[in-house]
Amino acid sequence: MKPGLIVFFRTTVLLLSLISSGSPALAMDKDTENKAKQIWQMLDYVAVDYSGAVKNGQVISDDEYAEMLEFSQTAERQIRDLPETTAKAKLAQDAGGLRKFIADKASVDLVAEQARGLASALLAAYPIPLAPAKTPDLKHGSRLYQAQCASCHGVQGKADGPLAAVLNPPPIAFADRERASERSVFSLYQTTTRGVEGTAMLSFATLSEDDRWSLAFFASTLAYTDDDRQLGEKFWKSDKSLHAAVPEISALTQASEAALARQVGPDAARGVLSYLRSHPEALAGTRSDPLSLAKTRLRESLAAVEKGDNTRASALAISAYLDGFEPVEPRLAVKNHALFENIERTMGIYRASINEDNVEKARNAEQQLQSFLSQAQDTLSAAESDPVTAFLSALTILLREGLEALLIVIAMIAFLKKADRRDALPYVHAGWMSALAAGGATWAIATYLVDVSGASREITEGFAAIFAAIVLLTVGIWMHQKSLAGRWQAYVKQKLTHALNKRSLSVLFVLSFVTVYREVFETILFFAALWTERNGFYLFAGLVTGIVILAVIAVAMLYTTARLPIAKFFGASSALIAVLSVVLIGKGVAALQEAGLLDVTPVSMPRIDLLGLYPSQQTLIAQMIVVLVIALGFAFNIRSQKPEKV
Repeated sequence: MKPGLIVFFRTTVLLLSLISSGSPALAMDKDTENKAKQIWQMLDYVAVDYSGAVKNGQVISDDEYAEMLEFSQTAERQIRDLPETTAKAKLAQDAGGLRKFIADKASVDLVAEQARGLASALLAAYPIPLAPAKTPDLKHGSRLYQAQCASCHGVQGKADGPLAAVLNPPPIAFADRERASERSVFSLYQTTTRGVEGTAMLSFATLSEDDRWSLAFFASTLAYTDDDRQLGEKFWKSDKSLHAAVPEISALTQASEAALARQVGPDAARGVLSYLRSHPEALAGTRSDPLSLAKTRLRESLAAVEKGDNTRASALAISAYLDGFEPVEPRLAVKNHALFENIERTMGIYRASINEDNVEKARNAEQQLQSFLSQAQDTLSAAESDPVTAFLSALTILLREGLEALLIVIAMIAFLKKADRRDALPYVHAGWMSALAAGGATWAIATYLVDVSGASREITEGFAAIFAAIVLLTVGIWMHQKSLAGRWQAYVKQKLTHALNKRSLSVLFVLSFVTVYREVFETILFFAALWTERNGFYLFAGLVTGIVILAVIAVAMLYTTARLPIAKFFGASSALIAVLSVVLIGKGVAALQEAGLLDVTPVSMPRIDLLGLYPSQQTLIAQMIVVLVIALGFAFNIRSQKPEKV
């Protein structure tokens, strides 16, 4: 490995770091997260309380109106101070629009819609945790409320506590049905956490996060009656379509009654939220259906398309694919591969229609996807307890994700053995073993600490694949050049011994780590999505079988390469590495498309994951460029080859 490759490697890592830092899907620093939370809280406050400031184009409360103006101006200014992302300019533009609506005393519905749309787009661009780490304890929340809140807000949330009369502005009445219909649990959690500046509502950040969620959930129930909850329980248990509207606890924390009513009707919205907020274990105790989430995100995306908000529509479409459909891909591909391909293709068409600003095309694609996803739900529901499906899904995932990494690592090991540089093998082994350990840490973090979003996963995989492809392309051309040289044993002994210095050995470690971690990262998250109490044994059996098959392939490759003459070995290895670079560049570009960093222009052709072939112009162009570089590199090697002096 030459020093030039080291420079190239460092430059690549720097470029990837710069690109990644601009991506909205990557983890934010704590300061940015806090700013995003504060902006969201102000927008939510405007959406809920603007009705108390303006009515029919007239100011009905000077103090409330002044507060609305202040909050809208502050939100706009703070959005402009956030780190750069592709969505920031649109967010700032929409914030300016909200400020102008308030200055013009626009209708309550228009301001609320603009504020909520901006708040949702903010969360898509700067993701923050939206759900409790564990199921809230409402009995504990009730005790906290009576101890901390009842003196102002009243025992029953009617703003009639003993201190209420002396407070200006007065405390919020949680039992007020009209205002409660606009409020989400997350907004209550944010208010509890940060307080409200200029009011007697102080921050309760000294309480634990679990306590604040329990308190917020309890406060959210005060506008509902026992009859509401009983009716909601009947709705929830009898109408499964409602599960698609609130598929998981993060959806519950963000849902307001007014917004949900536009989707499922006012009675169902009121009943379902009253029941689920009082019994969040009804969601936390069951495994959410990713396909229901995909269908919900698509409906929300289409609504954004029809409003002309293509930035939000695109973010929701990406979430529908990554967070809703991708977790079930392996199972669906095993049970109904044609349906799997139809959904993949139509998802691409839908995202392309948003980029083209073609509303009619988007409607047609969304309608098709809803039908396909319903078919997928039926297919997977029937296969939920099928041991063969679980086994084949696990086996397919491991072989699909592991084969590329295995081929690259084995090629590196075989190369070092041929070069009689066994002293360098520990660097390669340390790389792939570290990747396995990092994969285990990723699983622990994704399970117990943070939610690794689909976009973050695809960005990680995409950049890792592109980095590996570029390094392999360079190595492949170099190995082809050496395969043409004569007197190989002398070359190896006299030159290669000095070619692998400490810097190039570190590249071996990094390439081994990046290649394996990319595959381990996706494999672990796929297995976590597939696991249930009923199929755990069969998933494990598929995993073990896949490991055995990969081990047999590894032994066979090492045995075969050991018997090849070194010139033929370099020639065969350069061809293998060239092919893998084409495969990886296709997969890398496809991953960045799925994360929304690159556009998708669909083409009519089959999808072949094993070869990195995907039906889009962008992936094919990237692969053709790599093929062209390989052809030019190999041709240059042949034309310029002269016998080496040894």
